[in-house]
Amino acid sequence: MTTATAPVPAGTPGHPTPPRSPHRWQFLRAGGVDQVVFRNGEDIARIAELDQKLWVALACPTRGIDFDARTLDLIDTDSDGRVRPPEVIAACQWACERLRSADVLLAGSGTLSLDDLDPTCAPGADLAKEGRRILDLLGKQDTHTLTLADIADRGEWLASMRFNGDGVVTPDTADDDDALRAVIEEAIRTHGSTPDRHQNKPGLDRARAGAFMADALAMRDWYAQGDEEALPPLGARTLAAAEALRAVVPKVDDFFARCRVAAYDVQAVAALNPSPEAYDALAGHTLDANAQPIAELPLAPVTPRRALPLHGACLNPAWADAMATFARDTVVPLLGERDALEEAQWQSLRLQLAPCEAWIAARPDNALAGLPRERIDALLATRDALLALIAEDEAAEHHNRLLTDLEKLLRLQRDLRVLLHNFVSFKAFYRREDAIFQAGTLYLDGRSCELTVQVQDTARHATLAGLAKTCLAYCDCTRQGEKMSIVAAFTAGDVDFLFVGRNGVFYDRQGRDWDATITKLIENPTSVAQAFFAPYKKFVRLIEEQVAKRAAASEAGSQAALQTLAGKVATADAPADASASAKTPAKPGPILPPGSRIDVGTVAAIGVALGSISAVLVGIFGKFVDLGQWIPVALVGIVIAISGPSMLIAWLKLRQRSLGPILDASGWAINGRMKVNVRLGGMLSQTARVPPGAKRIAPDPYRQRHGLAGALAVTCVVGAVLLMAWRMDWLDPRLPPRLQHDRAAATTPGA
Repeated sequence: MTTATAPVPAGTPGHPTPPRSPHRWQFLRAGGVDQVVFRNGEDIARIAELDQKLWVALACPTRGIDFDARTLDLIDTDSDGRVRPPEVIAACQWACERLRSADVLLAGSGTLSLDDLDPTCAPGADLAKEGRRILDLLGKQDTHTLTLADIADRGEWLASMRFNGDGVVTPDTADDDDALRAVIEEAIRTHGSTPDRHQNKPGLDRARAGAFMADALAMRDWYAQGDEEALPPLGARTLAAAEALRAVVPKVDDFFARCRVAAYDVQAVAALNPSPEAYDALAGHTLDANAQPIAELPLAPVTPRRALPLHGACLNPAWADAMATFARDTVVPLLGERDALEEAQWQSLRLQLAPCEAWIAARPDNALAGLPRERIDALLATRDALLALIAEDEAAEHHNRLLTDLEKLLRLQRDLRVLLHNFVSFKAFYRREDAIFQAGTLYLDGRSCELTVQVQDTARHATLAGLAKTCLAYCDCTRQGEKMSIVAAFTAGDVDFLFVGRNGVFYDRQGRDWDATITKLIENPTSVAQAFFAPYKKFVRLIEEQVAKRAAASEAGSQAALQTLAGKVATADAPADASASAKTPAKPGPILPPGSRIDVGTVAAIGVALGSISAVLVGIFGKFVDLGQWIPVALVGIVIAISGPSMLIAWLKLRQRSLGPILDASGWAINGRMKVNVRLGGMLSQTARVPPGAKRIAPDPYRQRHGLAGALAVTCVVGAVLLMAWRMDWLDPRLPPRLQHDRAAATTPGA
């Protein structure tokens, strides 16, 4: 007999959840690479299962591309300025965990219904609750849809709230509590400020408030220590007496030391008092009683008597005020009224106030050291209220964090699909939906180039981008003081008229127009047809250059000869020597230009050479004509021999033309070849064409007219064709027997 057991729920300890079946992906092939297709939210939710070898890109920069920078910053969790597959996977999983269905991420609308949030998990429920709170704050109680604009403008209504969650309190946060407001202002003045997150006003955070109150406590403890140890002699007036004594201690000690030396030897009195030279130095300046040179003089005239006058004309004027305060606050309370102070009395004062001096020396060295005791007590009375105010503001940080999460979710709902189609696959590029790396469109040389990428360093970029086997033009773009560098790929049309310095117009993704100038050019073929004509164009260009060089050299020689001839003509009637001309009169004769003599041997050699060349050409032409019906094959062979290598090289380069090196040089990490074939290249670079249905209303009045030369060329071509047809017996059926090429064959049937 068997015992029935209750089914065990999957996922309980000892009974792990069975693994999910492998996800069935769909791919499309473009650019020679298999690229995943995101059909529904399940594809996004299980993106971690997609082999990263099948990802088109493995990294991209967060700047320099046409994508929302704030969204990329939220995805870039390590803030290194680059997005990689783990961060994309984490963003997808983070969003899917908070939504009922991941299909919402494919909408790309930038709006989110609160019903789309998953209430069964804590993150989704918290976001739904926070979203409802935000809508209520915005006065949208009747709607359940949250937009990115509602979150993006949160700074305005957060700034209007007393507590915004940044942990920083400003004087305005205290509201009507004047005492607390004064404490916050005092703390900002003495300990610096932290800017408020939303209004950027100076405020106080917990760290600064703690330091401020710690300094206040230190000052209160210092004052309490003085009550017990330092203030008994005069009570509350002891501090003032000690401060007055400390102000004159160095100068009074100096005076009594000088007096002791004078008492030791009367002859030292003159040296211990200021010399006449010192007074002479003072006499040359505008004097001030408090000037430093006067303050450095002895406190009073030095005598062996060792008595310090406390007031009167005998005191140094620079120290008169300090001595008056000392006499009033220290001498009179402790020694009574007197006109002079003996050294023994001075030492007695020092001894009585020594504890207070030690207490003053132990005063905390902080920003609150100058505040009176009553102010310190008032500051400490608000300590609990200040810390409670900061704690209340910090408590709102939970809402601020949820607000940031809502912003992230809304941005992912709007932008994640675009990122996946430009990172995991390049669907946007191959469907010509403006990929995020495309900077705009360049119009130059009668065509538009859509494959343009923003560049930071042209020289560095060109080193790697040259491996793309693509014709690249680097351009500097300027607009109203702004500057930008781009690289444009010319993938169709000829490149004969592309050169450094050529100007065009660049339109960025925002539709703004920029002046563009080519600064660097990497030449590569754009099509096999272009490569077919390339050798002939090069040959014609070479002939033109050689003819131009020969013409320039000939013109220079002619100019030199004419200058020499003109000089001889101008000096022909001038006597070479006065004495010689007197004896033998010169007879004018014919003036021959230099080089006018022609050597007969040279003429003969030229004739022989021309004859030989003519014989060779006639022989070649005769052999060519003797080929008969193989003449077309020979012509094709000649063309292949000339254009074949160029076409082969172009074909090989076009097969290797790819997008990868261009993007890699811009900071991307492209995982595949990403080929740009001829068909795609023709779409990325479009040449100028008259629109369908349009017509030209008149011929070009300035077109090139060939005239007689054209007629002769046409006549020669027609004659050559007729001669070839006659040699190949194609015209015999239509010609009389005497004009036929093969007369025997023509007369045999009649015989």
